[in-house]
Amino acid sequence: MSVKYDVVIVGGRCAGAATALLAARAGGRVVVIDKGGYGSDTLSTHALMRGAVLQLHRWNVLHSIVNARTPPVRSTTFRYTHTDVTVAIEPKHGVSALYAPRRTLLDRVLADAAMDAGADIRFRCDVERVLFDAAGRACGVAVRDSGTSETIAADLVVGADGRYSTVAAQVGAATLREARHSTGSLYSYWEGLDQDAYDWTYRRHGSAGLIPTNDATCVFVGLPWQRFRHEVDAPAPIVYRRLIRDGFEELAARLSGARMVERVRGFAGQRGFIKQGSGPGWALVGDAGYFKDPLTAHGITDALRDAELLVRAAARGTDAAFAEYERTRLDLSEKLFAITDEIVSFDWDEGEAQALHRAFSAEMGREVRLLAGLNRIPSFAAHRDLQLTS
Repeated sequence: MSVKYDVVIVGGRCAGAATALLAARAGGRVVVIDKGGYGSDTLSTHALMRGAVLQLHRWNVLHSIVNARTPPVRSTTFRYTHTDVTVAIEPKHGVSALYAPRRTLLDRVLADAAMDAGADIRFRCDVERVLFDAAGRACGVAVRDSGTSETIAADLVVGADGRYSTVAAQVGAATLREARHSTGSLYSYWEGLDQDAYDWTYRRHGSAGLIPTNDATCVFVGLPWQRFRHEVDAPAPIVYRRLIRDGFEELAARLSGARMVERVRGFAGQRGFIKQGSGPGWALVGDAGYFKDPLTAHGITDALRDAELLVRAAARGTDAAFAEYERTRLDLSEKLFAITDEIVSFDWDEGEAQALHRAFSAEMGREVRLLAGLNRIPSFAAHRDLQLTS
């Protein structure tokens, strides 16, 4: 272990890359281990909410998303059985539009910015295990890269490695909350829709939506997990078109004049969870520590939010700082998590669905206000100097 890092991050997608970017800019010695390839794709809702756009703007990377011709989203429409509600995106906190970049773009932009800041990102490299010192504190990871094994020492091991996190499993992160409901979904990308808004349709039998992204519109259909399991009884493209045709006539009519340009992708569903966010020498960020059903399209916003909160704690490096990270993370997550689970139950009438969406919006507003009020991240150097003198 010749080099000791301040932070080793397992997983280099939006959560891990954002954590690396902020830690490196704050003077941290950062290495990221990612088993995927640079700029590779992944399942995603794509949608960024105001909090995420605000952070990308503050981090000076939003321009890369905009310059890649990611379409600005100026409004969101909620379509219920008897009522349509459109909400304009009002300019606030430096945000005048929302965006839904492809993950091949967003993750690459964040990784590039992290590397520009000095982070070492190693793609196509696997973590074999988390290392622990004699006191049981996480102190690094063992990795395998092109058949060669190596150990990496670090003051903090961050799991940003998704829903089936190796780090979360090996440090024994406790599950604090677990959802009761989930949805399965199918989606693809369409040209010719001229879409400039988030568009969500909610029915008692399921949901559908349109999300304008780079060069196409993502069109999804989601069902309660139990129904999804029974409905997916044929090849995905056949089921996808059938679900839209039979359950969402207005959407089907719009698609009749458009062209599907990519394969149909699917997510079979998984119940959400909130796990313990930190412990001795380790922390979790992104889906590794907090995953909720994608129907409310808030996952990327969660990931970027918690990346910044975590780096603030890591730069200070004290038990009190990590306790504050955990309190703030849970405070901002628990109501969003609970409301999502109620929406995903599909056990509501139209008035109740609208009330749930208003409550979700109110929680996002509280989240944005906290993010807008954050000051500069402290330097890792002060924490290192304190360690040397103690």
